Amino acid sequence: MPRVAVLLPARDAARTVRAAAASILRQTFRDLALVAVDDGSRDGTAEALERVAGRDRRLKLLRGPGEGIAGALNRALAAADAEVIARMDADDVAHPARLARQLAALAEDPGLAAAGSRVRLFPRRDVRPGMARYAAWLNGLTSPALCARDLFVEAPLVHPAAAIRATALRAAGGWREGDFPEDYDLWLRLAAAGGRLTNLPATLLDWRESAGRLTRTDPRYALPRHLALKAHHLAAGPLAGRAEVAIWGAGETGRAFARALAPHGIRPALFLEVDRKKLGRRVAGAEVVGYEEAARARGLPLLVAVGAPGARPLIRAELAKQGFVEVRDFRCVA
Repeated sequence: MPRVAVLLPARDAARTVRAAAASILRQTFRDLALVAVDDGSRDGTAEALERVAGRDRRLKLLRGPGEGIAGALNRALAAADAEVIARMDADDVAHPARLARQLAALAEDPGLAAAGSRVRLFPRRDVRPGMARYAAWLNGLTSPALCARDLFVEAPLVHPAAAIRATALRAAGGWREGDFPEDYDLWLRLAAAGGRLTNLPATLLDWRESAGRLTRTDPRYALPRHLALKAHHLAAGPLAGRAEVAIWGAGETGRAFARALAPHGIRPALFLEVDRKKLGRRVAGAEVVGYEEAARARGLPLLVAVGAPGARPLIRAELAKQGFVEVRDFRCVA
């Protein structure tokens, strides 16, 4: 049994999949299996992988009917027998020491469910500002405490950069199929089960940016689906049994979060706001008050839902000044 199995789903990726597979097979850590799934490709993806498998028996090629990434990953997981399950995408490139460093981190900390890494977006000409901000934020989450703090902001690990403890992954039931981002859903479920997440403070994956990326083209990765997923996991976890919350931010993001929580029977009791023009209004039935009155949110879960770039650290500083402790008293959710 190899110590690590790397799962690589691919569809119509003939142009890039050989380089992706080669970057795994050339790892400094050699005791691995690469389980690739050709998920209904209509180009030369399968042929490219067959040629690689002919040169390196560590690559196992499976065929899928075009069932999507969650189905393809679960198909690969069923064929994998290893202590650690790592992910790789068909258009990315792994650093040669990626697996060695991730396996060392998992061995050192038995409480870690998954270890990702910093990533480098490429090619630079295709990197959009929003994606650059996401990568910069994620690249700063280099401890379990930081990943836990920002768990409900966005997915704290890059899926193809992650190595996951097999026992934790199988206990969680693998990947779920649904109208939500399957990677973020997995991180939330692993965390809910008590698993800790982190990113290593090293850039171990070149993460390709392109207009055809699923996060741009598939509705499951759209903002409303992220909000619905966060609301679902918050309602089942930190907000379980609560009927009311306070929300910092009466703008578009805060209102959208209030709408996402409504199906779970959770409503806003008040909104905190910086914009003086919004004060005194009612949003979703709740009064909008100035941020200086944050003490009125005491006893309520406080969700910081402001999407403006750069706002989060300013709000954190203000709440700390008013005696609020993050995670205990408030959570950032945008």
